[in-house]
Amino acid sequence: MTNQQLLRRMREDLQLRGMAGGTQEAYLRYARKFLAHFNKPAQDLDECDARQYLLHLMRTKNLDNSTINVINGAIRFLFAVTMNRTMNYLQMPRFKKCQSLPDLLSREEAQSLIAACGNPKHKSWFLLAYGSGLRISEIAALRVRDIDSQSMRVFVKDGKGGKDRYTLLSVECLATLRDYWREYHPAPEGWLFPGIANSPNHITVDAIGMAFSKYKQQIGIMKNVSMHSLRHSFATHLLEDGATILQIKELLGHVRLNSTQVYLHLANTTAGLTSPADRRCGDGS
Repeated sequence: MTNQQLLRRMREDLQLRGMAGGTQEAYLRYARKFLAHFNKPAQDLDECDARQYLLHLMRTKNLDNSTINVINGAIRFLFAVTMNRTMNYLQMPRFKKCQSLPDLLSREEAQSLIAACGNPKHKSWFLLAYGSGLRISEIAALRVRDIDSQSMRVFVKDGKGGKDRYTLLSVECLATLRDYWREYHPAPEGWLFPGIANSPNHITVDAIGMAFSKYKQQIGIMKNVSMHSLRHSFATHLLEDGATILQIKELLGHVRLNSTQVYLHLANTTAGLTSPADRRCGDGS
């Protein structure tokens, strides 16, 4: 079996396991890069090659631990499932998950980013992330019918973990989507954001990410933020505005409450408080 045939088989294996579309594409992309790095049949590779490749990425690429873990998972899946081979996974350890807080944009930065967009398509992407809390893969996979202007909701089908949900649709996002509709005319029964002309596929997550990087650089945001940071900002700012952690959990589509509770640490809980170091005896405290 050639490497190309193997990758097609891997796609089928991922689909049979009901893995989310974004996870499927990530696993296939990383498996393809792994095979291309060695430029030889996959049958000639083993865990020593996988170990060498992961070390190469760690030493030469500025990748975070979670990304390395996804690449590790893709390679494991390729060998264990698609190739049905037993491997010594002790030679391919996973990183422990880092407990650091995610980066996010301030309200002012998010609004500046959105205001900088002259293209209604790009502006719609940013508003769906910041105004609705959608993941980048969920934005890419939206269909026209998923926008419910009557109840001001966005329907997310088959989100992470295969979970369907509804989330908020902001007034500004709806207005921008109408501008986008008038300019781009997406098919009423098709993708909200189709891919290149004559393609049956939706827009890629890479295209959305590139647009974010462009505008981020344009307005001078120096933070280490991405499209996903807009989703973090959505949750954090909602929490600061009085939404409950359970409401935010449902809007984000989290399976476990622990995933949502991180926003308790990101929200500004110091507003209106005075440090005891700034109080003096006799000031009524």
